[in-house]
Amino acid sequence: MKTSNTLHDQWKKKVIDFLKKLSIPSRITFIILGFLSTAWMLIRIIPKPSRINYPCMKATMPMASSFISYIVGITGFAFLFKKARERFYQARYLWAVAFVLLGLVAGIWTIVNTNSTTWASETLKLQAAQPGNEPVGVAKGIYPGRVVWVYDPDVTDENCQNVTGDYWYLDANTDQTLVNAMLSKGIQKLTGASTDADAWNNLFKHFNENHGKGQTGYVTGENIAIKINLNGQSHPRNVNTSPQICIAILDQLVNTVGVAQSDISIGDPNCPMNNITYNPLKAAFPNVIYWGYESGRVNPEPTSSEVLISSDNSELRFDDELPQAYIDAEYLINIPVFKKHHRAGISLGTKNHFGSIGAYAGGAWHMHYSLPCPEADGIVTQGDYGAYRCFVDIMGHAELGGKTILHLVDGIWGSTNWGHPPIKWRMTPFNNDWPSSLFLSQDPVAIESVGYDFLFNEFDESHPTEGLPATDDKGPYPRFEGTDDYLHQAADPANWPAGISYDPENDGSALTSLGTHEHWNNPIDKKYSRNLGTGNGIELYYTSTNPAGLDDLQLASSPKVYPNPVTEKATIQFNLAEPALVFLELYSPEGKLVQTLNQGQLKAGQHQFSWSPDGKPGLYIGRLSVTSGEEHRNHAFKIRVQ
Repeated sequence: MKTSNTLHDQWKKKVIDFLKKLSIPSRITFIILGFLSTAWMLIRIIPKPSRINYPCMKATMPMASSFISYIVGITGFAFLFKKARERFYQARYLWAVAFVLLGLVAGIWTIVNTNSTTWASETLKLQAAQPGNEPVGVAKGIYPGRVVWVYDPDVTDENCQNVTGDYWYLDANTDQTLVNAMLSKGIQKLTGASTDADAWNNLFKHFNENHGKGQTGYVTGENIAIKINLNGQSHPRNVNTSPQICIAILDQLVNTVGVAQSDISIGDPNCPMNNITYNPLKAAFPNVIYWGYESGRVNPEPTSSEVLISSDNSELRFDDELPQAYIDAEYLINIPVFKKHHRAGISLGTKNHFGSIGAYAGGAWHMHYSLPCPEADGIVTQGDYGAYRCFVDIMGHAELGGKTILHLVDGIWGSTNWGHPPIKWRMTPFNNDWPSSLFLSQDPVAIESVGYDFLFNEFDESHPTEGLPATDDKGPYPRFEGTDDYLHQAADPANWPAGISYDPENDGSALTSLGTHEHWNNPIDKKYSRNLGTGNGIELYYTSTNPAGLDDLQLASSPKVYPNPVTEKATIQFNLAEPALVFLELYSPEGKLVQTLNQGQLKAGQHQFSWSPDGKPGLYIGRLSVTSGEEHRNHAFKIRVQ
């Protein structure tokens, strides 16, 4: 649940609210807050410099630094114009003009560095880390609450530059064979099956049984609609749902389940499919229905009336049409991109359906009011928990979340905003590489809760490119207050706003729990209550397709390897928090065990040993096994041999 703000945040909010009530212009408000923030920092830091690392100081510093920049700029502007006037009176006109120009530069710099975006950034509300392993709601799925995370760093080329001739979506940068293997592993682990055919049969039977059809598998002739995300089509560097995962899911449906191509439709109703996605899909599956307006594509027609009925009871409530293809389909598959968002905080499966609605409403602008940051300006005006959230209506609607048989988050590349390029992730196990992941679940709340934890941890206010100040282009959006409010509400009706009953079909039948929500114990272990055996919430099931077969690892910081790539000898370095029994296994690119180094019982502290490759070049996988008492951990890492 939501934690309390720091005293500094409470103080700043009170000052801002007071100044707003007085109708004081934002520039004057900025000066007042800037002066107070600077004074506060001086009072706190001068007696004890180490306080600069306190959270309240980190929160105060951006406002104080902006204020100081403002004062320096204004002072410089006044000084230079004074000098210009003096030179004019002395008839030294060239010098006068020079000082005027420098003064203008100082003035413009001041304006740019203290504009409304900076103001907005310092008035936004950021959510502190919330307590972990406090599950709410009713877990869904064959294995209730299970979210399968498939990670394989080799699926992406770590050297991809994402420029002309080297874009993320090219087969040279996204390995189709490994994407296929990742999806196969994911659906098997999600359903407890040993073959893809059994996995899909389990999915269909479970879905149909829970929708009043009995234990029935897929029946020939039933339609399947696949919602992907194509928001980033304005430039090839921007990430959309990967063509490779689209091909992998179509291959599974057509060649494993036996669905006729003509019974499958795929696309993003609000973003007509361009050739980057269409051409490879059309070549592989020519008879599938692709949504769009260009040659070979079909316009997804709307329903004849509004079928999504807002549960909000304010004057902002809305009703919307949906794609008729959704109504005609027996099943949906939802494949969003793994990304944050400047209005919603995060953008996963539920947010992906803004594209299902916006196609017929001129965009989704009319729903933005229910998101934490409606104007995408860094000002979180809807951060209070217990507000109306349109995401709950979407997730619970019978023709949207209610018809979804598989929730599949494409984290092969991920993105930083609604339609932006990918960046490499800092956190373990990505370690400054692409996220290279897929997430699968039958529980819509659980999978978005897991996605929230990953995005929250990676994109904090200190991120080198995505931290403060927040703008409409970058920022620590997952930390906006209220970002996970919809997950609290979707999991448990007890968290609904007073006076609101979510009934998105307006048929008199209110929603019940849509799944389970909780946060992990910490970003290193990434454990939820079912992993720990302490509750009936989420289970994060980690698996991989790498040649060492490193399934179900307890992830922690990987050992450091240098140099890497290696030609003659590599040093493998690691730290032990306590004495432990240690041994190392190294696997060749073909998955063959090539060497085992038993280090025996080692003391706490830093250790290192050398390894000289004796084999052909390629990517080798290492597994460092550490046993201390009854606790055992495996740490996977990679070494590239040249």
